[in-house]
Amino acid sequence: MKIRIINGPNLNLLGTRKPDVYGHKSLDEVNEFIEGYFKRVELDFFQSNHEGLIIDKIQQAAHEADGIVINPGAYTHYSYAIRDAIEAVDIPVAEVHISNVHGRVDFRSTSVISEVCSGTVSGFGIYGYVLAVQALAHQLKRKAE
Repeated sequence: MKIRIINGPNLNLLGTRKPDVYGHKSLDEVNEFIEGYFKRVELDFFQSNHEGLIIDKIQQAAHEADGIVINPGAYTHYSYAIRDAIEAVDIPVAEVHISNVHGRVDFRSTSVISEVCSGTVSGFGIYGYVLAVQALAHQLKRKAE
């Protein structure tokens, strides 16, 4: 089973950008943290600040992965192009946010992505990625049975 984890804009700044909100671990440390939980799930990590590259990775995942975990960053709130790419692929997608987006400024609680995702994990820090991978793995296993 292969899950692609896609991180959007500014997540390359984890560890230095608002550590009180996003934590003190760098993106590489977050990826290592996630990998530490999974021995039987192949994880593929990608980060970009560019919407088109994120869309390309979503589309490629339809042929290269069984599911996607995505933290779209600020694209969550307005990228209909990313939303359409997720809707177009025939694999499950889980949306993740490190912070509790509903407990912050109003615009952060609006997601144009959620409607086309299997589920959303928000507010559990970097452990949210682990929860999302576990949920997708369970969903994929049930689908295969």
